[in-house]
Amino acid sequence: MKALRFHAPGDVRIEDVPEPECGAREVKIRVRNCSTCGTDVKIRNNGHVNITRETTMGHEVAGEVVEVGADAQGGFAVGDRVQVIAAVPCGQCHECGKGWMEVCQNQTSVGYQYDGGFAEYMVVPEQVLAVDGLNHIPDNVGFDEASAAEPFACAINAQEQMGIEEGDFTVVFGAGPIGCMHIRIARGVHKVGPVWLVDVNAERLAMSAEAVKPDGVIDASQEDVVARVLELTNGRGADVIITATPANITQEQAVAMAARNGRISFFGGLPKTDPTITLDSNVVHYRQLHIHGANGSAPAHHKRALEYISTGQIPVKDLITRHVPLEQALEAFDIVARGEAIKVTVEP
Repeated sequence: MKALRFHAPGDVRIEDVPEPECGAREVKIRVRNCSTCGTDVKIRNNGHVNITRETTMGHEVAGEVVEVGADAQGGFAVGDRVQVIAAVPCGQCHECGKGWMEVCQNQTSVGYQYDGGFAEYMVVPEQVLAVDGLNHIPDNVGFDEASAAEPFACAINAQEQMGIEEGDFTVVFGAGPIGCMHIRIARGVHKVGPVWLVDVNAERLAMSAEAVKPDGVIDASQEDVVARVLELTNGRGADVIITATPANITQEQAVAMAARNGRISFFGGLPKTDPTITLDSNVVHYRQLHIHGANGSAPAHHKRALEYISTGQIPVKDLITRHVPLEQALEAFDIVARGEAIKVTVEP
């Protein structure tokens, strides 16, 4: 079969490899969609600490069951339409026991420790089945939409931590796919008030704004974002701020523009070579700010994402603006890197 294989940083290839065999405790799927994200581009360029061998990439996976191991958990059958979690908790550690599976200390990942979905076929490991991480796709949800449930799950996790209230003035930094998803969740689930989208790429800002219709946009390359938000809120600041971009300055700006009792999500991780920011601790103290980290998602967040997509509460179909065949997966990475599409999905 064809698969996109990571060999080393800068060495990622479409190759012919043996079709994987389904073990007794595993489920084998025919991959229908595996969507791409900025993390795939980073892995291609720089590798990842958790990829220590030649690996099939891809972690936003949906497909059709073609074989079920004799001892596989979950009651799956050939022909079932399924979506696969990406981050796999152990289910046994202190954090998992507390219900914090998204920060499991023994977490493994599809496309990292396990071969992923940029391939014609993929084996769902028993570790995924053990934590109820293989999900049935609702009948009215397409494979492409289901593959986008993974990033939606991450955004759902982040927003659940923030105590968002109806009517909150909200700012989202980052006009990529995850920023668009954050806007959809903030409105569709939490019923926030005005939402403003911020980016430094005018073309990407316009493309995403056309899709998700924020109340306004701010081109951070052209104007002072903090001053603009304070102007929009009569000096009060934003209630909710989500930094869905790996830029240090956005985190600093988020703190500076936050209203009293404001809630901030540092959703986008910073480069490992430059992971620090300058923080005025007194602003956090006197405005009683709440700053939240956000790390991936738990299996339950995937189920909620699929439900929200199915009910129409969080539309996703229109955010998938490019479909490419597996043979063009590396071109898909380039499209993502250039910001030429909102969401790109690969179809083996």
